[in-house]
Amino acid sequence: MKNINKQLKKEAIVTSILYLIYFIWWYSFAYGLGDVDPKEYKYILGLPEWFFYSCILGFLMITTLLWFAIKLFFKDMDLTEYEKNQGEK
Repeated sequence: MKNINKQLKKEAIVTSILYLIYFIWWYSFAYGLGDVDPKEYKYILGLPEWFFYSCILGFLMITTLLWFAIKLFFKDMDLTEYEKNQGEK
């Protein structure tokens, strides 16, 4: 049971770190590049540069990072024994 708790905490920490990375990425590009006069926007594929980097590229980046994190850090665990022990308390 100790191993399950350790794994759950590790997965929660990895998930939180990835969320923070995504939020910082999104915020930096959305408000960093988007904080200019709309007449001065540069466009990528018909989208404003800030939107492309924050929303399109950011989504692809976080999806890739999540895939790698799941493959590296997450484990498939059977929680039935854990649930039985919790019911006994």
